[in-house]
Formats: sequence, C-alpha cells, structure tokens
Amino acid sequence: MSSTILVAEDDAFFRETIQLALEEHGMTVKTAKHGGEAIDMIEEAQPDLLLLDLLMPHTDGFAVLSHIRSKHYAFPVVILSNLSEDIDNDKCLSLGARDYFVKSAMDEDEIWPMIQQYLTVKR
Repeated sequence: MSSTILVAEDDAFFRETIQLALEEHGMTVKTAKHGGEAIDMIEEAQPDLLLLDLLMPHTDGFAVLSHIRSKHYAFPVVILSNLSEDIDNDKCLSLGARDYFVKSAMDEDEIWPMIQQYLTVKR
C-alpha cells in the first residue's frame, strides 16, 4: 500500500508535475487547487504528507498551517513556495512545517528525494 500525499498548489502545471513525479514512485496523490479545498480534504482524511504552496486563492498556505496546528495533526507538512524571504520560512516553521523549499530553485528530479525522507512508505 502506498502513502497518500496531498498536494495543495494553485498552479496547474506545477501541481501536475509533482503529481506525476510522485505517482511514478507508487504514491497515491490527491490535489487541492486552493487552501480551503486542502482543509476540507484534510478533515475528510489526513494525508501521510502535505506539500503546501503559500500563495493560493481563497485561503492561503499560512491559514492551512494554522488550521493544522490548531487541530494538533501530526502529519508532516513541506512548503513549496516561490516566497524566498527568511521571514516567510521562519513563520512556516513556527507554524509546524517540517521544511521549506523555493519552487523556482527546484528541478523536477529533486522532488522525490526531497520528500522521501518525510514518508514511511507502507508496503
């Protein structure tokens, strides 16, 4: 059985790129186009890992992090954002994110090795 990863990302191209890269490694991938949708999906079933963008319509990634923290959920959250200021990184880490990566500095081949460390793959 594979791990379930929720990808909350409003950019369709990047969301689909991540989804395909993870599915190639046998992961079950669910996607959300904005933070409100991500919160609804988390309440329905907690993922094994959340890959979260910060700048999304309706509800941003900071609000999603705050929601997760208020519920005391334990699944890891990794931020994938183009915000590259230390203040954004620090805020996310203080809200419980495990790691923070700048999307524009990432290569598609780096996605799997980067998040693999946060998963306990169920076989």
